[in-house]
Amino acid sequence: MGQFLKLTALIVEDDQDQRALVGALLEECDMRVVECETAEAAAIAMELLRDTLVMIFVDMNLAGRMTGVELAQIARENLPHVSVILTSGAHVPKIPADTVFMQKPWRALDVLRVAESIRH
Repeated sequence: MGQFLKLTALIVEDDQDQRALVGALLEECDMRVVECETAEAAAIAMELLRDTLVMIFVDMNLAGRMTGVELAQIARENLPHVSVILTSGAHVPKIPADTVFMQKPWRALDVLRVAESIRH
């Protein structure tokens, strides 16, 4: 990866306001942000971004057929170097190994902390 390429974060959230908020927070951490509304779109984006992708922030419940948990499993299998943060307002009984869970409502500061830990 070239020294001038920004690290990329993929935000997968069907709520436009939440997607925009997380995007703004991650841009503050000097990350390039790509936003998707569905897990299906995000799965394609993961392949296209694999060289710069360092973080996937995904809601558990999404528009479309695939859930955030299913997308997290795909990411864990195919992109083990990428940090995956799964978020939901509901309790998640089982998440993929090496996946961080952030309960909604999360605080902006918590998102920033996770992003900063990934960058360093």
